[in-house]
Amino acid sequence: MSAINDLAEQHRPVSGLFKQPKTDAEWDQFALSEEQLSSYLTKGYVSGIKLLEEWQADALLEELKEIRNPENPSHELFYEFHSNESSDPEAVLFHSLGHWRISEGFHDVLWNPAFLKAASQLLGNRSVRFWHDQLFCKPAHHGGVVAWHQDFSYWTRTTAMQHLTCWVALDDATVDNGCLHYIPGSHNWGLLEKPELAGDMEGIMDYLSEEQKAAFKPVPIELKKGYATFHHPLLMHGSFENRSDRKRRAFVLNVFADGTKSNTDEVLLKGVPVIPKGQKMQGKFFPLLYEAT
Repeated sequence: MSAINDLAEQHRPVSGLFKQPKTDAEWDQFALSEEQLSSYLTKGYVSGIKLLEEWQADALLEELKEIRNPENPSHELFYEFHSNESSDPEAVLFHSLGHWRISEGFHDVLWNPAFLKAASQLLGNRSVRFWHDQLFCKPAHHGGVVAWHQDFSYWTRTTAMQHLTCWVALDDATVDNGCLHYIPGSHNWGLLEKPELAGDMEGIMDYLSEEQKAAFKPVPIELKKGYATFHHPLLMHGSFENRSDRKRRAFVLNVFADGTKSNTDEVLLKGVPVIPKGQKMQGKFFPLLYEAT
């Protein structure tokens, strides 16, 4: 039997999926505008950012077929793998973490220059370090929800809060097939309790003040295939069920500013050696993706 190839050993692109810029001018073509940066500060998100050409998205969808197979010999490299994170077989939510270690394309999206330039800007023009990836897939007709939540409520094992989430559509994401929804301005609400991710869509309401409930006005984030949305770690977001005739598949890249530290002496991700509390997040599993100048 051949040895399993753990792509976490490679802190550089390993395929030709993304051309790497060589000059400042080549990087600057991917920069967000001042208007986009202002929107992020005000609303807690900025959307409609093109990250993939259609052929790149198609290449990732081909890899996704292999990734989702529980018989894949590299399956043990996942941090988490849920064929259905919901307990309801009629509300299916495929969710995984760690596929960057398995598939060349999903490894190399970490070094997509369009992603990295925007991420650095949104983190205050700082160097970008990888946290972890995710896949969320909802089948046609019986796709489940992702309940309202704040990402940082699951990430308090790291500090300080200088994180960023990028959600990328691999299919056209619409209201009909369960696109992401945001609550604009909710990144200013502070850290709230965390609900069960694939549980009751409205579970978060038990933890909101009357003022927050009054301001709870979801905005759908419809995206074309290959386009992305970036959001703040405290922004309230979720996605409704998919009862349409179309699949809704997406991947997520979670990053933080270089200098973020471990906030626990427990395991951060399954299979990853402990980083003692107070020590910098770095090493094999948390590579530096972009160094700000």
